[in-house]
Amino acid sequence: MSSGVPHLAKGLTWEDQPVGFRFRTFARTITETDLVNYVALSGFCGPLFYDARKAEAAGYAGRLVPGVLTLALAEGLVVQTNVMTGTGLGFLGAQFDVRHPCYVGDTIEVVVEVTESRPTSKPGRGLVKTHNRVLNQHGDVVLEYHPVRLQRGKDSP
Repeated sequence: MSSGVPHLAKGLTWEDQPVGFRFRTFARTITETDLVNYVALSGFCGPLFYDARKAEAAGYAGRLVPGVLTLALAEGLVVQTNVMTGTGLGFLGAQFDVRHPCYVGDTIEVVVEVTESRPTSKPGRGLVKTHNRVLNQHGDVVLEYHPVRLQRGKDSP
C-alpha cells in the first residue's frame, strides 16, 4: 500500500445523511446473462424465469427476473455510488416489496431517500434507514425496499 496517496472514493458518515437526503444511482440494463447466471447459482429454476412460453402463457410480457435478483442488482448500484465506501459497517436488514414485473432487457436505477439517521449507543456509529425505489426505463417502480445500515460517524476512529 502507498501511504500518503488518498483514496478517490470516500463514503458518507451517518451525520452526512440527514433525513430527507436523496440521491440517484446510475442505471443498468438487466441482461440474459444476468438472469441465466443468477438462476443457475441460486437454484431459482422456476419456468417463468427460463421459459418465455410459460411466462407469456401466465400473462407476462417477457422473461421475468426474480425479485431478489432485482434487489441484488439494485444494491450493487447503491454500493457503486460509493456512499458507504470506508464508512459502511454493516447491513442490518431490509424489508422489500415487488411492485411491478421486471424483465430481461429492462434498465433499472435506484432513488434513495434517508428516512432515519441517528447515533447508536456506541460512539462513532450511527444507524441509517432509507427508502429505496427501483425504477425501470419507463419510470415504473418495480421494487421498493427499506434497508437499515450501520455506518461510521465523523468521530469514528
